[in-house]
Amino acid sequence: MHALVNVPLPGHDEKTNAVLLYAETILNVQPNGKIKTIDRRAYKILRPDGRGLGTLEVGFDPETRINAIHGWCIPAQGKDYEVKDKDAVETAYGGAGQEDLVTDVRIKILHIPAPDPGNIVGFEYEREDRPYVLEDEWFFQETDPVREARYTLQLPPGWEYKARFLNYPDVVPTPSGANQWQWVVTNVPAVKHEENMPPWKGVAGMMIVSFLPSGGVANRGFRNWKEMGDWEAMLDQGRRDASSDIRQKAAALTASSPTPLAKMQALAKFVQGDIRYVAIELGIGGWQPHQAAEIFSHRYGDCKDKATLMSSMLHEIGVDSYYVTINTTRGGAAPDRPPMVGWFNHEILAVKLPANLKDASLAAVVDHPTLGRLLIFDPTDEYTPFGQIRGELQANYGLLVTPDGGDLIKLPQMPTAMNGVQRTAKLSLSPTGTLSGDFEETRVGDTALFQRYRLKSVTKETDRIKPIENLVSQSFPTYQLTKASILNLNQTDQPFGYRYSLVAEKYAKTAGDLLLVRPRVVGSKSRDLLETKEPRKYPVEFDGPSRDVDTFEITLPPGYEVDDLPPAVDADYSFASYHSKAEVSGNTLRYTRTFEVKELSVPVNKIDDLKKLYRIIASDERNTAVLKPAGK
Repeated sequence: MHALVNVPLPGHDEKTNAVLLYAETILNVQPNGKIKTIDRRAYKILRPDGRGLGTLEVGFDPETRINAIHGWCIPAQGKDYEVKDKDAVETAYGGAGQEDLVTDVRIKILHIPAPDPGNIVGFEYEREDRPYVLEDEWFFQETDPVREARYTLQLPPGWEYKARFLNYPDVVPTPSGANQWQWVVTNVPAVKHEENMPPWKGVAGMMIVSFLPSGGVANRGFRNWKEMGDWEAMLDQGRRDASSDIRQKAAALTASSPTPLAKMQALAKFVQGDIRYVAIELGIGGWQPHQAAEIFSHRYGDCKDKATLMSSMLHEIGVDSYYVTINTTRGGAAPDRPPMVGWFNHEILAVKLPANLKDASLAAVVDHPTLGRLLIFDPTDEYTPFGQIRGELQANYGLLVTPDGGDLIKLPQMPTAMNGVQRTAKLSLSPTGTLSGDFEETRVGDTALFQRYRLKSVTKETDRIKPIENLVSQSFPTYQLTKASILNLNQTDQPFGYRYSLVAEKYAKTAGDLLLVRPRVVGSKSRDLLETKEPRKYPVEFDGPSRDVDTFEITLPPGYEVDDLPPAVDADYSFASYHSKAEVSGNTLRYTRTFEVKELSVPVNKIDDLKKLYRIIASDERNTAVLKPAGK
């Protein structure tokens, strides 16, 4: 660290919080599958927001031991500081959600003194663990610039490795000893956050390395997706075996169902709604599901548990199904990327549909070359009906686990009409500019899911209409809700909805004897995420395909007629489109618009088109119609 005090800093701007002067990871793989890791890092703090780098957190579990942990600070002025093992605090893992009931992951936290601007802080820790899979991820690109980073790998005699660089040019390792190699990168630019950018693993420079022992070691690294599927199949073996209670429940749930689809829907409703999401992840339990009988008996489980029980019950009605391991953020695993467990954080099912089963409700279907039509279904998602999947899973890659191994498949993308908001309003405008009337919204897909989830634990009626108030407050400076109600809150097979009525004084602005009224009454589709000084570096990712339609009808004040209307808008791009039109029929001003998201990722070379589209929308949303006294 003292040798780094006067080194030149890598390129950075005035907003950079810190620079990583030096990083070193030394991995020593033992013949028994244990891995000893030494990790060292030294940062120079440049701004107050960089002080967080003075805190080190190292996670561990019963298969992991922290042998040593140290930290230092070299201040710009004054004496050095040092903290040691005895200064570290051990605590339970704080990243678990409320639904994670039990986990054996713990954390050691070490606070390095005086991580102030101008100072250098660094740490070193040594960890020994026995991973469930012999693989590693080297993340050498950070949110701060990196001056130099090194990765040293020591393997037992006869072992091999398979390494792959992602989001960064390949680096050729240098042999540094017997069966030892070292990779070095220098002057790595920072990854700056951009709104709606791809996930970290989709953009940051990293190396994935699998360790391949000479003998048959069960937890060897994966050379291909099939091997990863074999590993998962081994963990899942026997877990779906049904108990007599499961058989009886499956029979009871489906007894009155007249068709195979109705039977599957009945089982899906039970697992989604009656089996609580609760995670108990001890040891291999983070990867291996519990027994179906245990899940059914306790009436709770995590994602892989719920998938296991659903698969077990489907088997009892003669329907096969397969695990699909996936990530709840699109943009990680892909056919041109190597397999690793780190890509995934969720488990769902692929349900094999009978060849003659065709139904419009079954939209999330994949045609597999050997297994036939597979319906993708998430038993954890209690608000998405059987037959659909939410946006973050669509057009995403998942590992299909079959008796023949693993197969990376691309999940389907739903039609845009299956997700969105249809909003209608019949309104009246007074000569003084007061707007009043009734609104009705119907929401399907993710837009319905989000509202139901938001209202899941709300019990007060006054709190249930908060989403309406939030929407309306963005469109009216002053307003009064006169009534509001919710439609189909718990009927997930029906569109979710809001009905509300309001009065908004001074909605129309006066200009002499004219009234200026905005035809776009509520809701906004424009965004300013691209209105930045810096050019966009990464694609813009949408949550999912969608189609929103607004129809507002405003009865004109007595004695007024339309003098001028906003122009119609027709903006159509490959990734999205926007169409609007204002027209007059008798004494009614009618405004309609449709906003449709068709592609889920907008590449950098189309960013200017997206920026143009948002500007077109913003202009249309501000436009006004001019009303004049009749006959003038």
